[in-house]
Parts: sequence; structure tokens; C-alpha cells
Amino acid sequence: MKRYFEILSINISKERGVHKEPIEKAVVKEEHGLVGDGHAGPWHRQVSLLAVENVEAVALEHGDLDFDYHTENITTRGVDLSSLPVGTRIHIGDAVLEITQIGKEDQHDYTINDHPREYVNIRKGVFAKVIAGAEISCGTPGWYEI
Repeated sequence: MKRYFEILSINISKERGVHKEPIEKAVVKEEHGLVGDGHAGPWHRQVSLLAVENVEAVALEHGDLDFDYHTENITTRGVDLSSLPVGTRIHIGDAVLEITQIGKEDQHDYTINDHPREYVNIRKGVFAKVIAGAEISCGTPGWYEI
């Protein structure tokens, strides 16, 4: 059964370790990631995704923290990404991503006060490799099957 979700934001940065900037469209390249993004390349974390619902839940709980930046390549609404098993294929238009990792087990020293969005991404974000490339844009419907 297909389950649908929405792409709220597509974000890239030329370098690692800096906040990502929103863009309207991106080319998702097979076995690479988002063209122009510093995290793209031949590894298992080519694209990062984060559900805005996870950010909103932490913002409600912790109040006035600054979540107004992006650490993820793709921000979604309508899917609990962290509940999907590794191996799930996510379709965004003609692009196909396969979830390879949930969270970042190697960076749990971030605190909610220092880096709130990264804190959420470390715990609830997912990482994927690109199986089929295509151009995507904000508002492109996404889906997966369970």
C-alpha cells in the first residue's frame, strides 16, 4: 500500500559542517546524492531527510530554541521517517532513495541548547543512498510502500 508525504524543503551546502540553504529544485544523482551538496558522494549517507513533525515536537517541548535553519537535505511532512525500516525505498517524483541509516549513532554529544535542529536530526533523521536520479522540487509528492 502506497503512503504519501510532502516535500517541504530541499536544502544544500557546498561544505560539510555548515547549515544548508533552501533551494527550489535539485538534481538527485544516482550513487551520488544532491548535486552541489557537500555531503554527496559514493557512500551510504548521500541524502539526509528529516520530518518537520519531529522538529515541531521538540520545539513545543523546549520552547524558544532556534530551529530556523536546516541540517537535512530534504524536509518532509506527513511521514514518520524514523519509523521506516532500513531498506525502505522512498520515491520523490522519478527519484528513488533507499534508507540506509536512521539517526547518527556517532554524534550523540550534541545538546538541544547548542544545536537544536542537529539534535533532532541525530535522533530522528534518516539517511539514504540514491537508487535512481531525477530532478526534484519543493512540493513534489513523495511516497513509499509498506
